[in-house]
Amino acid sequence: MMGLLPLSARVVHSKIMTRSPVRFYFDFISPYAYLAWTQIHGLAARYDRSVEPVPILFAALLNSYGQKGPAEIPPKREYIFKNVLRIAHRLGVKLEPPPSHPFNPLLALRTASLSISKEDRRRLIDELFAATWGGGSGIVEPEDVLACAARAGLDGAALVTKAGTPEAKEQLRRQTDEALGRGVFGVPTVITDGELFWGYDSFPDIEVRLAGRDPLPAELLERWRKLLASATRH
Repeated sequence: MMGLLPLSARVVHSKIMTRSPVRFYFDFISPYAYLAWTQIHGLAARYDRSVEPVPILFAALLNSYGQKGPAEIPPKREYIFKNVLRIAHRLGVKLEPPPSHPFNPLLALRTASLSISKEDRRRLIDELFAATWGGGSGIVEPEDVLACAARAGLDGAALVTKAGTPEAKEQLRRQTDEALGRGVFGVPTVITDGELFWGYDSFPDIEVRLAGRDPLPAELLERWRKLLASATRH
């Protein structure tokens, strides 16, 4: 069919097909990652982009940068739960507290990192997020992850078994290390065309970037990078 198109149409089609995917770094532990997951596909599709989900371990980012997690600071923990509920209401997205928080997301992250098709991965992540933040039973226990995979139409028992292998554990470590190497410091993070955007509240900026209207001047950014500190906190 492409051979029947005029040259100009073939060029446009080629550009669309070769546009880089939007890389979406996430951990199921984050309610903001859940909210962002419900919106990222529609945002990317408006600009003919695909979404490449990359599970990473948020706790490893915190350890690398020497930070506490939001849930480890009681006033911040309470604020975040109120904030995400307000956002969910605005978006029309169901959001309920998980059975516990913080919790151990490792098995779910490893399972979502296994080598499966893009379509299967998206359905699996849908189910794992829903089980965490959509009123489900959580994703800490193997039977919970297995049930999510089964609802996604996958062989849950096989996936959970494979997620426990050294290879699956190494895959998640590799993804997390790669994220750190790209400057990722929190979840959700989106990287598109080499530019990093952190948090769900950055989605309007992502849209402007994808539309080719990013207002950030390169010369101002360079000045900011070279700005010297005149005070340090001890």
